[in-house]
Amino acid sequence: MKPLLRLQLSSMMFLEFFIWGAWFVTMGTYLTKSLGATDAENGMAYGTQSLGAIIAPFIVGLIADRFFSAQRIMAVLHLAGGGLMYFISKQSDFVSFYPYLLAYMVLFMPTLALANSVSFRQLTNSEKEFSSLRVWGTIGWIAAGLTIGWLSWEKNNSLVNTFQLASVTSFALGLLCFFLPDTPPASKGKKIDIDAILGTDALSLLKDKNFLIFFVSSMLICIPLAFYYQEANKFLNEINLSNAAAKMTLGQASETLFMILMPFFFSRFGIKKMLLIGMGAWALRYFLFSFGDATDSTVSFLYLGILLHGICYDFFFVTGQIYTDKRAGEEYKSAAQGLITLATYGVGMFVGFWVAGQIVGNYKTEASHNWQTIWMIPTAIAAALVVLFSLFFKEDTASARS
Repeated sequence: MKPLLRLQLSSMMFLEFFIWGAWFVTMGTYLTKSLGATDAENGMAYGTQSLGAIIAPFIVGLIADRFFSAQRIMAVLHLAGGGLMYFISKQSDFVSFYPYLLAYMVLFMPTLALANSVSFRQLTNSEKEFSSLRVWGTIGWIAAGLTIGWLSWEKNNSLVNTFQLASVTSFALGLLCFFLPDTPPASKGKKIDIDAILGTDALSLLKDKNFLIFFVSSMLICIPLAFYYQEANKFLNEINLSNAAAKMTLGQASETLFMILMPFFFSRFGIKKMLLIGMGAWALRYFLFSFGDATDSTVSFLYLGILLHGICYDFFFVTGQIYTDKRAGEEYKSAAQGLITLATYGVGMFVGFWVAGQIVGNYKTEASHNWQTIWMIPTAIAAALVVLFSLFFKEDTASARS
């Protein structure tokens, strides 16, 4: 890959995930402390991510695959998103906050699949090359968390600044997108039928039993995943772990390491084992959270649970993106990435955020929450999925190893 192309794609990934990490991790804490939101309202706020992801396949599959270049769609979405982020920072209650957030996520979530599409279209060997680009997204997320910790926004109750930081960065990425490699629609000029309009082109992948099992498992594993994104920062702040957002970036540091090592693991484990290890890591991390406390010797359980994020995310989600890319035909690669975004960040996490909000609210005490019981619930869900996936998913010898 040429140095300029690598710089362009790496910068895109860095800014894409810096924007997301700048506000998403600490939003629950911000809503609770600054806007007085309930646990159920926290679930609604995080659920906007899923509503955006449900719409994403239609934007990506229909528009990006047939009408406009992916990088230009990304530019428009990020520029509009920057404006919405600014208005979000100006809201003083949850009722006015929510509509702006929902509109923003409808624009932001399609950009995740578009970023993957722009990257994959430039690569000749996705298994060996994609991880070296995607790792810059992880570094961007880390940089966002460290910025929050460095500026003490959690300690000073100034988390509203996270939305303004995301606004500025979104404008910057929007401008950068105009200079990314051209990624023209693969199906431009072809007849548009009802299948294309409804996005069922990519749904044909579900006729493959293995891909169907992967698709369903992706949705279900996102139920326990939602607990981490929605509740972990609030949990760590509630048990008085200082600079929680900055310390949570240890998870992304771990993600960076495992991202670099992805080609090594691919060649030795194959698709099925990679996916199983990823799901098993989710069960283990929540089990550790159940017994971790910031004030005694079990604080190491918290750090270990955070560090497991690299295996949790890379072994399941990055592996899943590569598996999806290999399964999709050349004509519908963007639509296929949008489909897996629908399964994970859409349907699965929408259910997960709602479930997490209800459960955390039910285990709330006068002073805090019964976190030990709360974390055991996603532990059990993830463990059950490991067993079911191991029984029904069959290794695909054509894509098992690089």
